[in-house]
Formats: sequence, C-alpha cells, structure tokens
Amino acid sequence: MQVVGQMINYTYRMLGGGRNLMYGAKLTILLTTITVFFGLILGTLLSLGKISKFKPLSKICSGYIFFFRGTPLLIQLFVVYFTLPKLFDFSWTGLFSAYGTDATYMGSFLASCITFSLNSGAYCAEIVRAAIQSIDKGQHEAAKALGMTYWQTMSHIVIPQSIRRMIPPVCNEFVMILKDASIVFAISLQDITTIANNIRTSEGSNLVFIPALILYLIITALFTFIFNKIEKKFSVYE
Repeated sequence: MQVVGQMINYTYRMLGGGRNLMYGAKLTILLTTITVFFGLILGTLLSLGKISKFKPLSKICSGYIFFFRGTPLLIQLFVVYFTLPKLFDFSWTGLFSAYGTDATYMGSFLASCITFSLNSGAYCAEIVRAAIQSIDKGQHEAAKALGMTYWQTMSHIVIPQSIRRMIPPVCNEFVMILKDASIVFAISLQDITTIANNIRTSEGSNLVFIPALILYLIITALFTFIFNKIEKKFSVYE
C-alpha cells in the first residue's frame, strides 16, 4: 500500500507545475486536432482525384497515397524537419525568430503539423474513398437523369451521405494520431513523451513514464467515449 501511495503522490506531482505532463497533453491534443482537420481536407481532395476519370490526376493522387502510407511517419518527420531546410536553405526556427516567440518550439510544432497532416491526408483519402464508393450507384444515375453534373452529384448527394459512414474510421484515425504524436520526441517538441523524458533526466527517476502512460490512456478513453456518442447520434439517421 505504501508503494501505491507513493505512486499516486508521484503522479500528482508530475501533472502539476511548469512544463509538466498536462502541458504536454495540451500540445498532443492540439497537434492531433490540427492534423485530422487538415488531413480530412487533403484526404477528401485526394480521394476525389483518385476516383476521377482523368487518369493523370488519378495516378498522381494514387502515388501520393502510396508514398505516405508506405513510408514510416518518423522518417517523414525527419525529412520535413531536417532535410527540407537543407535543400531549400531555410530553418524552421528562423521562420519565427523575428516575432518574439519561442522560435524553436514554434518551428518544431509547424514542422510536425505539416508532416502529420500530409501523412494523415493519405489515410483519410482511403477513408473518404471507401465511404463515397459505398453509396448506391443508383443515386448517381438518378442525379444524372435529373441533369446534375458530376460535381453537383458529389457535393449535394454523395458526400453528405458519406460523412456519416466516415465517422467511425475517422475517429480511429484521430486516436491513432494521438498515440503516434509521441514521435515528436525525436525533434524535442514538448509533448507528453518529451516532457516525461525531461523529468526522468532531471529527477533521475524512471517512474515518470507510468504517469505518462496513464495520461495517454485517460486521453484515449475520453476521446473514444466522445466519438462513440457522436457515432451513435449519427447512426440514428442511417
């Protein structure tokens, strides 16, 4: 019982004060939310391009999806954060150094948002494509008979119905990104994992990873609960 009491006390201290685990949790959630938002926009465009009858566009979109789904997210982050500045002669820190902000933090955060959004766009593209193609083809034919163009059919009939079917896989994508966000530790962005490791280094205790693990679990459980409620609400209209 004494060990349990010490663990609870240690967890409480790790969640309070300074750049602590709660600070890292806010950054992790913010990064995940931005990623899924832009990933869905990019994914929708990619999916429409992939199923387009214009072959060059379809091949380009298919190639993009294959590339980002077929390479490790960590390597993609390294390319964006380390390689691109070398190729195009700029620095992520330099983009913000003139604005009086924490330039290193902002540069790392921007690079992470871009990388994660590009990666998520490829996965969201397949989610959107599957949802669109699940709609009965008879609705396409009915819209065509009414004189609607392809894009009118997609925007007014197909995509609105597809949104309900996209909710479960998009929720899964959100949770996956939430956990994958821990790789920003590699570029020292202050997420839960990075802060946990910093605390481990400063205090010399490996126990900090237990509160970090619990915090990830709590956040995942919270969003899973929210998404289940959303899914049930939309399933009423199916």
